[in-house]
Amino acid sequence: MSNILVIVESPTKSKAIEQYLGSDYKVVASKGHIRDLAISGPGGLGIDVKNQFKPEYQILTEKQDIVKQLNSAVKKANEVILATDPDREGEAISWHLQETLTIGNKPVSRVAFNEITKPAVLAAFQAPRAIDMDLVSSQETRRIIDRIIGFKLSKLLRSKIKSQSAGRVQSAALKLIVDKEKEIDKFVVTEYYEIHASFPEFSAKLAKWQQKPAKIPTSQKADEILQTLTSDFHVTSVKTTRKSLASKPPFITSTLQQEASNRLNMNSRKTMQVAQKLYEGVAIGSQITGLITYMRTDSIRLNPQFVQECEQYIKKTYGPAYFGHVKIAPKSNKIQGAHEAIRPTDLSLTPEAIKAFLTREEFLLYQMIFLRTVASLMKSAQFDQTVVELTNGEASFRAIGNQPIFDGYKRIYGKYDADEESMNQLPKIEKGSQFKANDVCKKQLFTIPPARYSEAKLIKEMEELGIGRPSTYAQTIQTLKGRHYVTIKEKKFEPTEQGILTIEKLDEYFQEFVSADYSKRMEDTLDDIEKGEAKQLTVIADFYNYFEPLVASASQKMQKEQPKETGELCPLCHSPMVYRRGRYGDFEACSDYPKCKYIKPKPEEKEREKPRDTGVICPSCHKGTLVERVARKGKNKGNKFYGCSNYPRCKYIAPGSDTHKLCPNCNMPLIKLPDKTIQCLDQENCGYQVEKTIPKIEIE
Repeated sequence: MSNILVIVESPTKSKAIEQYLGSDYKVVASKGHIRDLAISGPGGLGIDVKNQFKPEYQILTEKQDIVKQLNSAVKKANEVILATDPDREGEAISWHLQETLTIGNKPVSRVAFNEITKPAVLAAFQAPRAIDMDLVSSQETRRIIDRIIGFKLSKLLRSKIKSQSAGRVQSAALKLIVDKEKEIDKFVVTEYYEIHASFPEFSAKLAKWQQKPAKIPTSQKADEILQTLTSDFHVTSVKTTRKSLASKPPFITSTLQQEASNRLNMNSRKTMQVAQKLYEGVAIGSQITGLITYMRTDSIRLNPQFVQECEQYIKKTYGPAYFGHVKIAPKSNKIQGAHEAIRPTDLSLTPEAIKAFLTREEFLLYQMIFLRTVASLMKSAQFDQTVVELTNGEASFRAIGNQPIFDGYKRIYGKYDADEESMNQLPKIEKGSQFKANDVCKKQLFTIPPARYSEAKLIKEMEELGIGRPSTYAQTIQTLKGRHYVTIKEKKFEPTEQGILTIEKLDEYFQEFVSADYSKRMEDTLDDIEKGEAKQLTVIADFYNYFEPLVASASQKMQKEQPKETGELCPLCHSPMVYRRGRYGDFEACSDYPKCKYIKPKPEEKEREKPRDTGVICPSCHKGTLVERVARKGKNKGNKFYGCSNYPRCKYIAPGSDTHKLCPNCNMPLIKLPDKTIQCLDQENCGYQVEKTIPKIEIE
């Protein structure tokens, strides 16, 4: 009997796949990468710069046991199949597994599938292949270059300005946020006015004044125009145009993250976590079923077979008039044909049909993916747009209305893009008709500064500029938050002082490497390596030979940032107090550290009340006394209890401490033992005990 070992990344994925394969197969999980670049050698790079940039890998500490388990499974197998995710990272994981595990001469092959369904998995196992070393080289090149940039810039910034880290993608993203903040700071708010006319069933806005576009900079100018107007308006033009509003393409990683943020209030990290679960599989009845295709993709392509199934679904569910056409990616798109958009794996598994098997977040995200995919193949929504021109002296007013004609894709996806086109309607208006306005008035307005980036807008900007890849967006944003380079205010990114300082220094000495253009060029180069059109060693060497002199120069020229003084003196040694940044945030400390280690207590840090000592000798250690404390976390938070003052040497806690009643003999607290017997805390000196049958003392 054959014994074939299949290795995937995720335990959930392994359970789903094991359902589809026969008893000859055993499916196990590596739980992601099992090794990474070491942190040894010069600069801790884990790269031998003098030996053609040869990387040195080491097994991750937390994966030591998993590697042992995998080797044990390999030993029992006759063949090994690597079935990690269908992208660069997945290919690299398979390669690391092959290089690390003691497989020997046993056959090793690679399979990849875009969805975890029985047909897709079985088809993939019918077409095994070797590991694609161009894909591995592309991933390895990215890892090496990002390690060099990250380690060298981070070390430099930590020593000079106390910033925690820098990197090719995170710094380019941070620069977008900082540059936007500078735009906002420079923005000058300007006053302007509009003039509106309201009628019984519609309203109109001044569009032209004296045959020129209406620009009203002051209240005085608005009053001058108002003085020339009467309440009588004459309709000079009525034009109706049939317009179409096409559905959007199916989701790719970036658009999924954007829509989840905008429509579901789900950040990018949470979106990817939930999408991962939907991809790996959800228990529906007795089977684990993958509900969506692979969620790390930048292709809008749909499998032709799926398109046929969706066509039948649309025609059967909504009628033949609703089926449209497949969205085609731009010709300049560099995505490989094998990649697909994020779509449902089975149209019979409608969101409502499987709602009972999903968490709320899983249902909402799956519903949006399902409807977006189906909507992408439906016909455009159609509406008639009517533009009415009304004149009053030298003023021309305009009213616009939209009349729905055919709902098209909006029949199922309208709730997600209701703000795309306002469907306000006008009454029937004919050219030459007269209208009397109820009111004609001016409206004061102010120019609005550029908006800060929301998470959705930042991801969209990163995608358009080519900063990073869709799979990196969530981690990049998480890093910016974790490094305290940005804060979130009203769901928008605002750079901190440290974030601004970091970009200013990087802009001064490494402007090219933190630009969006460099990140895009690097991604294009990685694509070329993946396609076999560029050599890994050449790319890394060219980068290093250009980058290293810049680091050396910056190390000499960049001034070390001195901590700012608070204006107070240290109460211990009278040296100036300064602001410092620590692991848990900013604090004020003596500038003469380490000679003086004074740290100013924060105002919100109130001294905790000292625990009340009962004087009762601890029955466990007989050294400490029992003191009254309050639980600060867990299910008993806020409850009183009595513990040993000799904590943490002695961890005794009196059972049933929270009785809130006192001993009638000595006024000590009463405690309730596990057998529900109530007794005095001080058993040694008092010994008071209440029988369980006495209701007066029973504690609820």
